[in-house]
Amino acid sequence: MTQFSSANRPDLDWSQVRETVKLLTVSVTQVENSMKVGDGSVNALTASFTGMVEHLQGINAALTTMPDSDTKQAALAHCVATSDTINSSIMAFQFYDRLQQCLEHVSLSLKGLSELVESPERLYNPQEWKIFQENIRNRYTMESEKIMFDAIVSGKTIEEALVLAATAAANVLPDDDDIELF
Repeated sequence: MTQFSSANRPDLDWSQVRETVKLLTVSVTQVENSMKVGDGSVNALTASFTGMVEHLQGINAALTTMPDSDTKQAALAHCVATSDTINSSIMAFQFYDRLQQCLEHVSLSLKGLSELVESPERLYNPQEWKIFQENIRNRYTMESEKIMFDAIVSGKTIEEALVLAATAAANVLPDDDDIELF
């Protein structure tokens, strides 16, 4: 195995490109590790919510067979309130799913950037950069991501791009009744 020089022990073989690739790789590793940890938590929560829905349906079914009373009505009201809470939680999962998609795009982009920077033939070729940028943009599924990307590539500041993306996202917020798990 060839031992390359590093920033800690530079020699004539030292390369800022190699150091850049290392740092990009660290970033990719951190993003992917965070996504894996988050997935485990969300999977546990999903299983819990599925169990709660099943139990709630069982309670509701048992209550409907009981004679009418104030207690029955109060219990049914609690079932409705619990169902509303579960639906709100499911909406939160949608936003988590969007976050996961965004982090996946970041990870893939950082990997691709590492490969591009690491290859001298590609690094200095504007066409390769154009293709790379098109590939990044084509991965985006949300319009707000595309707007943010276009803003940055056209030279806008991070703050300007974030405002444009937030404005676009605010214009397409899902209705409360539009619950969908990915």
